[in-house]
Amino acid sequence: MAERRRAGRLVVPPRQDPADKALLERSAIEELSHHADPWRVLRILSEFVEGFDALNDVGPAVTVFGSARTKPDEPIYQAGRDLGAALARRGFAVITGGGPGMMEAVNRGCHEAGGLSVGCNIELPSEQELNKYVDLGVEFRYFFVRKNMFVKYARGFVIFPGGLGTLDELFESLTLAQTGKIEHFPIVLFGSAYWKGLLDWMRAVVLGHGAMSPDDFELVKVTDDPEEAAELATRPLPVEVDEPREETGEPKAEAR
Repeated sequence: MAERRRAGRLVVPPRQDPADKALLERSAIEELSHHADPWRVLRILSEFVEGFDALNDVGPAVTVFGSARTKPDEPIYQAGRDLGAALARRGFAVITGGGPGMMEAVNRGCHEAGGLSVGCNIELPSEQELNKYVDLGVEFRYFFVRKNMFVKYARGFVIFPGGLGTLDELFESLTLAQTGKIEHFPIVLFGSAYWKGLLDWMRAVVLGHGAMSPDDFELVKVTDDPEEAAELATRPLPVEVDEPREETGEPKAEAR
């Protein structure tokens, strides 16, 4: 297996507050000095540069979200592996949060099928390590920088069942698509039973209050089939872009 390349901050010192918390909560000393935030901008800028440098050559990719709490013996984990493999067969890399659960499942499926498996990890109070199926890993301090990478280097999203973080990514992607910030960007919800209640509530309550348009529901597709999810997420763009990678047909060596 080719050696992994990782960029960005790799070690989070123990008992240190996450950078996001330091950015959003001002200490008494900072309130007096007023110097911390301008200098912090340079750190944020460097993180963007590190991310752009690491991911610039990834090529066609699909970003996949889902719960970090999913266990390998759950059926949805196998569906994630199948999706990762289906995307790899189409010449697409996968980009995930790089952690356990559904992220590991998708990275694993792609990696084992010979595709490029990317993980964008985040500094958290309880440190989350990159899963062993990540070929290219990048560590981020700030959520908003990491989110930019998820969108910038992807052709579409597939969103598996998940918690607050997954819902955050879902609604951010829908907002970007609705406002035209991202165009021709497929958003695929995997697991019809899981997402049905949310979609029903949005139709009955949000749409019922006139807070959204009926056309907004066209921004998402729902499926229970990994092959269909891969097909929906990789539909051709209306403009010419780089060609997907040539399929090797050879699985990679088992991850370390």
